[in-house]
Amino acid sequence: MPKVNPPLGHGTRWPDIRHNELYIGGLPLSRLAAQMALTPFYAYDRQLIAQRIAELRRLLPAGVQLHYALKANPMPALVDFIAPLVDGFDVASHQEMLVAINSGQPASEISFAGPGKTRREIEAAVAAGIVINAESFAQVEQVTLAGVALGVTPRVAIRLNPAFELKSSGMRMTGGAKPFGIDTEQFPELIERMRDLDLEPEGLHLFAGSQNLNPAAICEAQLATINLACELIERFALKLRFINIGGGFGIPYFPGESPLELTGITDQLHRLQRQTRQVSPETALVLELGRYLVGEAGIYVCRVLERKTSRGTVYLITDGGLHHHLANSGNFGQVLRKNYPVLIGNRVAGEEQETVTIVGPLCTPLDILAEKVTLPKAQPGDWVVVRQSGAYGLTASPQQFLSHPRATEVLIG
Repeated sequence: MPKVNPPLGHGTRWPDIRHNELYIGGLPLSRLAAQMALTPFYAYDRQLIAQRIAELRRLLPAGVQLHYALKANPMPALVDFIAPLVDGFDVASHQEMLVAINSGQPASEISFAGPGKTRREIEAAVAAGIVINAESFAQVEQVTLAGVALGVTPRVAIRLNPAFELKSSGMRMTGGAKPFGIDTEQFPELIERMRDLDLEPEGLHLFAGSQNLNPAAICEAQLATINLACELIERFALKLRFINIGGGFGIPYFPGESPLELTGITDQLHRLQRQTRQVSPETALVLELGRYLVGEAGIYVCRVLERKTSRGTVYLITDGGLHHHLANSGNFGQVLRKNYPVLIGNRVAGEEQETVTIVGPLCTPLDILAEKVTLPKAQPGDWVVVRQSGAYGLTASPQQFLSHPRATEVLIG
C-alpha cells in the first residue's frame, strides 16, 4: 500500500501555501531558492520560532525559566535570534559553548552537559563562568582542579540518573544503567566528596528523555523529578539556584501523531513550583527544550535531478539526501522507517498525482527522503521540501559521507 503523504497542516499551523507554492518567512520558495543559488539548503523561519516561544511562555508559570538546548540546532544566527527570547542555553560541546557565549547570553545562564568532557573543555567552561553539569565523580574532581589552577570558584550542577524513566519517549536518558549522570544512590557519597573539596552544587539536572507526545508521561516524569529533588534538598540541606527538569516535549512528524497538549503539563508545573518553593524558596525550575522550539520552523529543500522508473516504481532522484538530513532518512533512531511530511514546493496541489519514492544521489540504499508517497507529479528542476526539519538536521548528519557538496542554511522572516 502506498504511504499517503500527511495532510498539509499536519503537526503545525503552517505550511503557508499561496498560488500552488510554498511560502516560508513570507517568501515564495522560488524566490528563496534563487536567493540561495544552490540546493540543497535548510531554511528556518524566525517568526515561527518566536511564536512558539511566546505561546509557551504564556502558558508557563511565572518564574519557570526556559532554556534552549543548542544540540537541536546550533546555527549561530538562529542561536543569536533566540538568545533574548529565553532565559538560558544548554550546550554539549566546547564549540556550542562558544556559539552560546557569542550570542550575548550571560555565562551564568549557560550550562554544559555531556558524559564525556575533556580536561580542556572543563577548564574552558570554568574560565568562562559557565555552569558545568557534572556527570561523574571524575568530572567533579576535574572541575575542582580547574578552579584551583585558574583561581576561581567553579560553578557546578549535578546531573542525576534516577531510577525512573520518561515513558513513551523517543530516547530515554534515565532509568537503569546509563552513561548519563550520577546514579541517585551514589549522591550521598558524591555530596560528601564535594563538601570535602569545598564545592557546593548550585543546581540539579534531570533529563529523562526526548521526543515525547504523551502529556501524562511527561507529567509523571516531572512529578518524580521534583519529588526526588525536594527529598535531596531536605536531606542534604542543599542551597540550589535551580532544578533543571529537562524537557522531552515532542513534535508530530508522522501520520496519526498529534501536537503535544500542554495544558495538563503547565497546570502541573504550577503545583510543582509551589511544592519546590515550600522546600526551597529561592530555587527556580528550569525547562530545557530544543526540538520543541525550532523543529517545526524549518524546512529542507533539494531539487529533483531526474525521474526514473524501475520495475513499476517511480523514483525521483534528487541532489539531497541522508548526508544532509540523516533523521529524515530513518537512520537516526527510527526502528521502522516512516516518512517525514514532504511536498513538492512549487507544485503543492498539482492536478496529476502519483506514488513515488524520493531518493538522494548517494551510492547506498539507505539514501531515502520519502518512500511510496502520493504527491503531485514532479519534473526535473522541481523542489522537494521536507518539513519538520528545524531540529537535528544538518549538524546531526554525516555531511562528509561520499564527499558530496554540503548543504547551506538561512534564517529568514
